[in-house]
Amino acid sequence: MENEIVTMTPEERKEFEAFLAEKRRKEAVEREAAERETYKTLVDESIEACFPSLKSTSEQLSDGKKLCYNTFAQVVDMKADVYGIKDGQKSHTFTHRNGKMRITLGNYETDNYDDTVNVGIEKVKEYLKSLAKDDESKLLVGGVLKLLSRDQKGNLKASRVLQLRKMAEQSGNDQFIDGVRIIEDAYRPAISKTYVKAEYKNEQNEWIAIPLGMTEA
Repeated sequence: MENEIVTMTPEERKEFEAFLAEKRRKEAVEREAAERETYKTLVDESIEACFPSLKSTSEQLSDGKKLCYNTFAQVVDMKADVYGIKDGQKSHTFTHRNGKMRITLGNYETDNYDDTVNVGIEKVKEYLKSLAKDDESKLLVGGVLKLLSRDQKGNLKASRVLQLRKMAEQSGNDQFIDGVRIIEDAYRPAISKTYVKAEYKNEQNEWIAIPLGMTEA
């Protein structure tokens, strides 16, 4: 059967071309929607494939951490008794007598202060502001006042307070010294997280950390 030649008026051709363009647009939209649906399905399937393993790994790490802390609790107590020391350490490292394995248990601390810190801060600020007599001294005082700036959680940095104490001692001013002392006495460090580190020595006699986190693995 021979192809039939259709004769169209300019208006009919214009309408036909518009029809084809609309058809192609709809097909593109449908194809894009189908591809996005395929992508979302792949994401769901990938999550479902990995999640159980990751959850199991997390539980194993948690159980391993608890095992270490429970196992070494008696060791830490005995260490204090045998060596006659008070347990004020943030971390404990235990090394095997063969010198090839060691485990460290510890905790991270965040700077924290009780409400009296505000009294100390005000005393320090009053003293420092009394020194700002001209533009140059105001600039210097402003730099020192930055040591009293708080972090995102509203706490002072203990390292900055240490700098202030050195300045206060050098100044010899009672108000400055007392203000810093109040700040230091208000310090109440809070334990944020506990951790376990395990290491072994390789053939080159170097300590190698066993990866215990998803980032390090």
